Amino acid sequence: MSKFTDIGFTKSGHVATIEIQRPPFNFFDISLINQIADALTDIDNDPEMRATVLAAQGKAFCAGANFNDPNRQESGPTGGDPADSLGPINHLYIQAVRIFRAKKPIIAAVQGAAIGGGLGLAVSADFRVTCPEARFAANFTKLGFHPGFGLTVTLPELIGKNNAELMFYTSRRVTGEEALAMGLANVCVPLSEVRAAATKLASEIAECSPLGLLSTRATMRAGLADRVLAATNHELDEQTRLRATEDFKEGVKATEERRVANFKGR
Repeated sequence: MSKFTDIGFTKSGHVATIEIQRPPFNFFDISLINQIADALTDIDNDPEMRATVLAAQGKAFCAGANFNDPNRQESGPTGGDPADSLGPINHLYIQAVRIFRAKKPIIAAVQGAAIGGGLGLAVSADFRVTCPEARFAANFTKLGFHPGFGLTVTLPELIGKNNAELMFYTSRRVTGEEALAMGLANVCVPLSEVRAAATKLASEIAECSPLGLLSTRATMRAGLADRVLAATNHELDEQTRLRATEDFKEGVKATEERRVANFKGR
């Protein structure tokens, strides 16, 4: 019996596949991120595995946190904390840093929305294969929140500081084709071909020397996990402060109601 409840974990040749199985939106929490980190540890410990495809069931790759969780308890005139569904965010980020400490290349197959922390998860991979229908968004400011999951480090390093600022400050959704143009994605194929194209890239990587891969990747990503750790510590401080504001609750409510938020700056 599998130890994983929310992910599929398979191996074929020298390529492993981790599939998020919380369709249709694949919202994340501590449990899901922990399971992905555990699977990556298993892959690191398996000398036969050389590359990983990170994929997802359903219409979204990962729509981030479920701030509109219907099971959230209401308390007081402004309701309960919309971030409660995540669990303790500091614990979530400890698991996220484990993903960045994985030793072998990861290819994210982004067939749909990668939003908020879901974007952070996609960016934690070495490469992203996507399609025109996909949407990438760092929608934190539209929620009255602060970016997390290490994105304040990883996104500027990937697409440049100014492009990252544009995504952060506008919270706009970037299409798969736009993501390819700005370097956020590496390959853009038709929707039906995303998983196969990601697996093809993983297989190409897996044809290379496993020792050479480990060595080269360690050099290319040297210090990344530590930079993400420092970033998440700061992000957590800002998120903790902002999640107590009226604007955060209004941002979540406005997003749920598909309207422009009426922010008050408090």
